[in-house]
Amino acid sequence: MNVDVLIGLQWGDEGKGKIVDVLSSHYDVIARFQGGPNAGHTLEFNGTKHVLHTIPSGIFHSGKINIIGNGVVIDPVILNKEIKKLAERNIDVKKNLLISRKAHLILPTHRLLDAANEAAKGKAKIGSTLKGIGPAYTDKVSRIGIRVGDIEKANFKEIYTALKNTHLNIINNLQFDYSEYRLDSDLFDDYEKNWFEAIDVIKNIPFIDSEVFINNCRNDNKSILAEGAQGSMLDIDFGTYPFVTSSNTVCAGVCTGLGISPKTIGEVYGIFKAYCTRVGSGPFPTELFDEAGAILRKTGNEFGSTTGRPRRCGWLDIPALKYSVMLNGVSQLIMMKSDVLCDFDKIPVCTNYNYKGNLIDYIPFEINSNELSCVYKEIDGWKQSLEGINSYNNLPDNLKKYIDFIEKSVNVPVSFVSTGPDRTQTIKR
Repeated sequence: MNVDVLIGLQWGDEGKGKIVDVLSSHYDVIARFQGGPNAGHTLEFNGTKHVLHTIPSGIFHSGKINIIGNGVVIDPVILNKEIKKLAERNIDVKKNLLISRKAHLILPTHRLLDAANEAAKGKAKIGSTLKGIGPAYTDKVSRIGIRVGDIEKANFKEIYTALKNTHLNIINNLQFDYSEYRLDSDLFDDYEKNWFEAIDVIKNIPFIDSEVFINNCRNDNKSILAEGAQGSMLDIDFGTYPFVTSSNTVCAGVCTGLGISPKTIGEVYGIFKAYCTRVGSGPFPTELFDEAGAILRKTGNEFGSTTGRPRRCGWLDIPALKYSVMLNGVSQLIMMKSDVLCDFDKIPVCTNYNYKGNLIDYIPFEINSNELSCVYKEIDGWKQSLEGINSYNNLPDNLKKYIDFIEKSVNVPVSFVSTGPDRTQTIKR
């Protein structure tokens, strides 16, 4: 049985949580393969909104196996908060959540390092969520990180203390002022206490050798959906570097983040908004600074589910979308938030970039606003509410023309259209 993959095609916040929740009924296993608690996957059903940061979005479906894979970095405190919130909704994660022993842990001192690193950049800061994710991945590739499997060792406290002291030595030798980010000893001690209490909670969740477990599931013909976090334009290798996340967010990351062979990849669902958003710093070619951008932000409720920060908003970017489709081998597209565009008479779409005097349709090495501008095509808006529409045939004609234009531009079919935040507001073609 192949592993299907759901990938964000923009700068994150595309609505992956909702779609994983919608698709979960068709799969036996849902597995997160990269990222950390900087992810915020929002699900809405029965009038209630749920936000997950680490736990896969299939957790609300009983009988489904949910796996936090080896490519994920875990903050025990944040994971414990998620577990408690789920318990309030009568969901016992011990029944259907598994954690890879090879997943790395985010220490309290990783958060201090993250804040110090961001402070050192000054105006060039990347807009980190300050969750300690970058430093945790740094320790991973430096081969000094602590993994979930280390929790099972008798000398775990000693392993923790050694890495903590390494971090504190780095922080204490910094040659710049980062006092605004510094935690006083009482606050740090409280967080550290909560961290170890969370470790005790996590011990009650089964730890697995996830690469063996997942491949055994495949051999047993269990259907598997790999859930991505962030978006392709934030990939550490192929995103708008250095304003990116610290992991491989593209489809290739599934192989290293879960331990599966490339030849086992099946369907690749690419999810995108009908427009674009971005949180934090970094290039954003179609960004709007006018009333249209404000309307998108307000109507789309574009505020980060992890940070609460207002998202930067812009029109759909076809060159960036084509680039992501190419990188991921997308076989089906899922368009989100079509309802947010209902009030526009005309909807501009970026079809090309004018880059150093040349017309291009791909992402160049660097996106410099002084050297690159967008070429737009205006599409007629549909000026009609999508409320209550549950069939593709009943969608406004101009919305169908908008979808048709996107399909022809990237040469991939749009299989799902989201018309609102609730799981029921999803139309499958």
